[in-house]
Amino acid sequence: MYHAHSTDDSDKNNWQFLKVHLENVANISSRFALDFNAERLGYVGGLLHDIGKYSPEFQRRLSGANIRVDHSTAGAKESGTFYGGFQGRILEYIITGHHGGLLNYGSAESGLLERLSKPDLPDYSAYKNEISIPDLKDIRPCLTPINKRMGFSISFYIRMLFSCLVDADFLDTEGFMSPDKSSLRGQYESFDTLSRKFDDHMDAMLSTAEDNPINRYRRQIYEQCKEKAELPPQMFSLTVPTGGGKTLSSMAFALAHLKKHNLNRIFYVIPYTSIIEQNADVFRKIFGNQNVLEHHSNYDPKNETSENTDLVADKLKLSSENWDIPIVVTTNVQFFESLFSNRVSRCRKLHNLSRSVIILDEAQMLPTGFLKPCLAALSELVVNYGSTVVICTATQPNLNGLLDERVRPVEIMHSPQELYKVFRRVHVTDLGDLDDADLSARLMAHNQVLCIVNTRKHAQKLFEQIAESGNCYHLSARMCPVHRRKQLKEIKELLRTGAECRVISTQLIEAGVDIDFPTVYRAMAGVDSVCQAGGRCNREGKMDFGEVFVFRSTEEYGRATHWQNRVAEIGRMIFDESDDPLSLPAVDRYFEKLYSYEDDGLDNKRILLSFEERLKSIAFPFEDVAGRFNLIEDNTRDVIIPYDENARSIIKDIERAGFPGRYVRSLQGYTVSIYLEEFRHLEKTNAISSIGDRFFVLRGGEDFYSENIGLLNRKYNLDENSLFII
Repeated sequence: MYHAHSTDDSDKNNWQFLKVHLENVANISSRFALDFNAERLGYVGGLLHDIGKYSPEFQRRLSGANIRVDHSTAGAKESGTFYGGFQGRILEYIITGHHGGLLNYGSAESGLLERLSKPDLPDYSAYKNEISIPDLKDIRPCLTPINKRMGFSISFYIRMLFSCLVDADFLDTEGFMSPDKSSLRGQYESFDTLSRKFDDHMDAMLSTAEDNPINRYRRQIYEQCKEKAELPPQMFSLTVPTGGGKTLSSMAFALAHLKKHNLNRIFYVIPYTSIIEQNADVFRKIFGNQNVLEHHSNYDPKNETSENTDLVADKLKLSSENWDIPIVVTTNVQFFESLFSNRVSRCRKLHNLSRSVIILDEAQMLPTGFLKPCLAALSELVVNYGSTVVICTATQPNLNGLLDERVRPVEIMHSPQELYKVFRRVHVTDLGDLDDADLSARLMAHNQVLCIVNTRKHAQKLFEQIAESGNCYHLSARMCPVHRRKQLKEIKELLRTGAECRVISTQLIEAGVDIDFPTVYRAMAGVDSVCQAGGRCNREGKMDFGEVFVFRSTEEYGRATHWQNRVAEIGRMIFDESDDPLSLPAVDRYFEKLYSYEDDGLDNKRILLSFEERLKSIAFPFEDVAGRFNLIEDNTRDVIIPYDENARSIIKDIERAGFPGRYVRSLQGYTVSIYLEEFRHLEKTNAISSIGDRFFVLRGGEDFYSENIGLLNRKYNLDENSLFII
């Protein structure tokens, strides 16, 4: 008898039989792949993935022998021999990668080709006594290439089949090894129940809303979303101004659309964790904690709320592994990097994206350097995997020139232009060039004003010039989140009472921060950024119109980065040619110019070309692409700021406990990310100390961290043996 998994029991009859494991995985994988008509390939991948375990060497290993055995190459070799060609190559990729990840096709020295050339595999031929390889001669994937990129379509198909296999393998193994853990999966309320909860919430909210023109338009937006949900799965756009209620209206569309077309799940994809936390909280209150997964790198359900019992937290932790939950709220980084990853842990969840509703909130924030690959992946999900994608934003990017005509978005709103006029709350004035002296004088003339600049250094310098004038605040990513939240709470209270309040901030305040100033100044940037700044002005509509002033700083430290300069220059063109630079036609022209100007820069890591260069031999660089597809470059380090007594208490607990993982979430609010060069300077000055080899704590108190500025940017001067601020 051959076994797949052992237990502590010496009676091998209680071990999992290999044939049982292979058939279980084949059936689960086939069921997953059925959503995109690949069930037979999914079945064969599951059936052959572990046939290398039929070797006597692997069976001895299960019995305790201290030997290493390659068991994942055997099924790939048999697939190539038995099927050959296209089907064999697909199976070779997914079977060899089911433990270590999808390989580059490579060469005889490395990658998939090297694995398939191994001459010394243990004898696994005993599989023929228990397993019959099915015939696939009539099976061909029904793939529609997008923008004539058949290589990308095939690579995506391989990745989705890989996801089916590895998730099935994990689930069956878990079911045998940890049945109690396995029993927690999949126990969620039905979408019929969730829809009733949502309808009850919306009925209560709409019935108590004041009867005024804005609320009547919000109701129209909501009703139009439910109306368009009747249309077939495809790509949609949802253009709703700030204040139009797009979060709940887009969810209304998703629920009605899913029910109409019998889809599987809802994914809400958001650029920033600050917005994610807000939206996830809204959805949890409506649908219940156990039905909503908030998934990003810093999320730990056990530390989220006291409402999360250990049982709910355990279920959410399991659902984060494969996204098998009704509603997932996640980040652009988690979503898109998973779609281009080769790692088992990240790819495992991808098959659950098929036949689902995917809402991209603040879609204008899709990273420009990876825009074409991101759109290609979304197009694949729509055309070949039965999903619906909703591009949701107040400043709709013009994507028509980048999308195949089969996936060009259908607008959900009847008249976005009418909505823009109704919800328009600001006038925009271009002030031209301003130095800091003139800018400071202007800011001082306002009782309540927000000024957003492009660089941290400019924010600090400008703040220093007005800091003595009353209630002045500085906001930037140099301040830990707990510090920023404290400042924002004070700012909101001053605004509420009409007290004097002046704030200098970097762009971080534009990312979903709910704040309302009568006047906003914005350093010239892309039109989408100016629109976001305008969303912090007269947000609650207390005045007929708020005032947004755009300027170009003449200060050396106020000049934008290379990328910011480019978008600011295009923004200036739009301002020069438009009476209303925030209007929908102006925004449309801005994105058209931006994407035309960037051209090849919209895929600056050549991701798409990588899958077309060796299409004929289906030789794909999965590892290389995964290494290049990083939406956030990994050239920073997190430093823990002992900002308050709570932070200092957590740090002491960690030092005693050796930094157990349960503290990660609680530390999120006390970290500042800095570049490696600055990190090394802090190390040299002994300004940081390590906890284990993963986290670093700032030491030195007020010499390095200011209540006004946050982390002070200092360098160590060896010649003068002194510290100076840069």
